[in-house]
Amino acid sequence: MDYIVYKTLKFIVKPFFMLIHGTKYINLDNIPSDGPVILAGNHTGNTDALLMLGGPKRIVHMMAKKELFNTKFKNAFFKSMACISVDRSIHDEEAKSEAIKVLKNGDVIGIFPEGTVNKTDKIILPFKYGAVSFAKKTGAYIVPFSITGSYNIFKRNIKLIYGKPYKVTKSLEIENEILMNKVKNLIKEGSKLNE
Repeated sequence: MDYIVYKTLKFIVKPFFMLIHGTKYINLDNIPSDGPVILAGNHTGNTDALLMLGGPKRIVHMMAKKELFNTKFKNAFFKSMACISVDRSIHDEEAKSEAIKVLKNGDVIGIFPEGTVNKTDKIILPFKYGAVSFAKKTGAYIVPFSITGSYNIFKRNIKLIYGKPYKVTKSLEIENEILMNKVKNLIKEGSKLNE
């Protein structure tokens, strides 16, 4: 698939977010230029996936809730945006298989391990195991990221920070905790930049 919609929007999204929200993409060079990569970070709002579109040079196949694909038009649109439909009510084996296929093809997936937008006062919600499991099964690098700031157009303070790539070597429980801590530290780093 050519992902024409993705490639077209990519040229619009980055300058739009920079203009409207003062968005800064930090450490983009931490994303490997080839090979399988998993971008994993916090989920602050429904616009996060679109925000991420403006950063990496490579196409990012975002894991997205199946509800976004519920009409023929939206299904075609989100597939042309390289999104992978996920049924969050079950252990969606089809979505897992598709994500692994993308990674084994040497491409990039993007995932919010919290599984939903964090609307609590906690810095982060407990991570689901998808990101670390995919990494272990495919040998992909994980690049943790954080999104901080507000989508309020008057604040202009959104930061998207990418951490250093690394590979998982330990148990999924330990690796999931490691990933959570890396993202937490990046959130704190972004929050300090917004002070």
